[in-house]
Amino acid sequence: MDVTQALQARHSVRAFLPDAVDAATVRMLLEGAARAASGGNLQPWRVVALAGPALAAALDAVARAEGQDPGGAGASYPPNLWEPYRTRRFANGEDLYRSIGIPREDKPARLAQLSRNAVFFGAPVGIFVCVDERMGLAQWLDLGAYLQSLMLLAVEHGLGTCAQGFWRRYGSTLAAHLALPGPYRVAFGVALGREDTEAPVNAMRASRAPFAEWGELRGF
Repeated sequence: MDVTQALQARHSVRAFLPDAVDAATVRMLLEGAARAASGGNLQPWRVVALAGPALAAALDAVARAEGQDPGGAGASYPPNLWEPYRTRRFANGEDLYRSIGIPREDKPARLAQLSRNAVFFGAPVGIFVCVDERMGLAQWLDLGAYLQSLMLLAVEHGLGTCAQGFWRRYGSTLAAHLALPGPYRVAFGVALGREDTEAPVNAMRASRAPFAEWGELRGF
């Protein structure tokens, strides 16, 4: 598989098989992703991968902290999202719920699906990528490069992923539970495992805006 094929194949997996992923494979993916570009070679990521009892304990800590975490970072998107981003986000949500047959008016079912974030969508491996809070926007860009590298490597090795900003709302809880060094907080989580290809939710594919909406070629 080449990079182009991995890019085309990667998608957000929201239902996983229970099959374990061995530690050697997880470490290979995490270390391989660290070849990502990093300004000044700061490599600002700190990564904790959990499975088995360690993952269950972290999920339990989050469940007990529901609604009580003072260090939660709140929403993943700017308030009063503007166009064209508002429409893109709305369409993505509608496509997701349509794929699993949840109508717009069924709020309890939509909330139940949202709550699947809190268990890494059933993935056998949960990965927390953390960053020193003193870092700036440029270092968060480095985290994005790490994330993309990790997800593409996972595809190459037959594994699925789902990147989740969701975990930032439990910043203090996770920092304490994971015993992160003082200035570190979770930047995002990544669910990792083997995709359940029979799950309807995994048939959903997010669209991409045409090049004309966001790109230009000048001087060619």
